[in-house]
Amino acid sequence: MSHDPISYTAAFIIGLLGSAHCIGMCGGIMNALSFAIPGQQRKFRRVTAILLLYNSGRIFSYAIAGAIAGSLGGWLQQTGGAAAPVLRIIAGLMLVAMGLYLAGWWRGLTYLEKLGGHAWKYLQPLGNHLMPVTQPHQAAILGMIWGWLPCGLVYSTLTWSAASSGWQQSSLIMLSFGIGTLPAMLLTGVFAYQVKVWIQKTTVRNIAALLVIGFGIWTIAWVAYHQGDTHGNHHNHTTLL
Repeated sequence: MSHDPISYTAAFIIGLLGSAHCIGMCGGIMNALSFAIPGQQRKFRRVTAILLLYNSGRIFSYAIAGAIAGSLGGWLQQTGGAAAPVLRIIAGLMLVAMGLYLAGWWRGLTYLEKLGGHAWKYLQPLGNHLMPVTQPHQAAILGMIWGWLPCGLVYSTLTWSAASSGWQQSSLIMLSFGIGTLPAMLLTGVFAYQVKVWIQKTTVRNIAALLVIGFGIWTIAWVAYHQGDTHGNHHNHTTLL
């Protein structure tokens, strides 16, 4: 497996800067986890353990999804020579779409979330049965279920990870993305609101969007450059023959 620190760093930044969206999607359940513990048991260490286990389960599901997407992407790349550049171009376009989504310039990714909602309606009742969460194992299982919540941000990163060099790297990309979302997700109540307000400032959102769009354009440009280089080498080889 080839390691790609740039991809891991980019995934972490996407998770970190996109975490305002995560607070909007999962912030309610984070507060519910904090206040579902009976008052006499609501100690800082216990609440922290519950929140950490919930988020660990959520990030674990991201990593599993990344492994599945990477395996599928790797299989497509092995079965067809043209599949690899096509996957990377799709990944680049998804990153551009994600950047537009983060800035609020285009909401096309909501259609993906609606598609994912068809599967989520079967998973959500399983999570509801675990509420209220009073035990650590409940939090971990709930997190693993909630990791499959339909989310355009997750879907875009997942598509990008599928174009990596293998299931291990794809899984690590999703793991890095999940870790990036962790700081904001661990801050609940007033702190979460303050973080959300800061991240949702127009300047911050636009900077995050431009960075993600830049990653997408770089991914597409990388494909174009290497494809052109491959054709050039093939032409030179043919001329020499």
